[in-house]
Amino acid sequence: MESSGGTGWHLVVPVKGGLGAKSRLRRSLDDGALVAAIVRDTLDVAARVVGPAGLVVVTSDVDEAAHAERSGFTVVPDPGGGLDAASTAGIRAARAGGAGPVAVLLGDHPGLTEEELATALATGLPHDTFFVPDAEGTGTALLGSSLTTVPAPAFGPGSAARHLALGHRRLDLDLPGLRHDVDDEISLRHAVTHLPVGPRTLAALER
Repeated sequence: MESSGGTGWHLVVPVKGGLGAKSRLRRSLDDGALVAAIVRDTLDVAARVVGPAGLVVVTSDVDEAAHAERSGFTVVPDPGGGLDAASTAGIRAARAGGAGPVAVLLGDHPGLTEEELATALATGLPHDTFFVPDAEGTGTALLGSSLTTVPAPAFGPGSAARHLALGHRRLDLDLPGLRHDVDDEISLRHAVTHLPVGPRTLAALER
C-alpha cells in the first residue's frame, strides 16, 4: 500500500454514507446528493495530496465503496461500532499494507484545500501523535501519527479534550477549510460564504 503522493502519508477517511449520513444536514435539506458531494470533494483534495494509493476509505455503503474503488482508493469495510472503530480499522489496514505516517481525516470538509492539508501533515510529522481541532476548538478535524502504532481515536462531541488527554499533540493551525466541518445547514452556509467550497458541493447546491 505504497502512497503515490509526495508526502509519504496515508489518509484514512471514514464514510458512513446512505440515509444515516449527516442526519442533521439531511433533516434540514433532505438532500443525499449534497451529502455525497461534500464527502467526495473532501476525498478529491485528500487524493491530490497523498495520491489515490495513499487514501483508505472505510465504508459499508455500496455507492461510496464503488466510487472509492473507481477512484483507485483502498476500501475497508466499516466494522460497525461508530467512528472510532471505523478509524481504527482503516489505520490498521494502512499499517498492515506497510504505511508509514497515517492520519484520519473526516469526510465533511468541502472547503478543504490541498495547501491546508499538506501543511497540517507536514506540521504534524515531527510529533508521535497529533490532532488538529475543529474551528470551535472542541472537536477534531484531523488525527495523525508518525509512529507504526495505531493512535487511539476518540472522536465525537468534546473529542479535542479527549485526544489531548490521550497524549496527542494539539495543533491549533490557521487552516479554516480543514477546521470547518459541515454538520448542518448553518455550518454549510458558513462554508459556502467564507471558504472556497469544492466543485461537487457547489454543483449539488445549484441543482
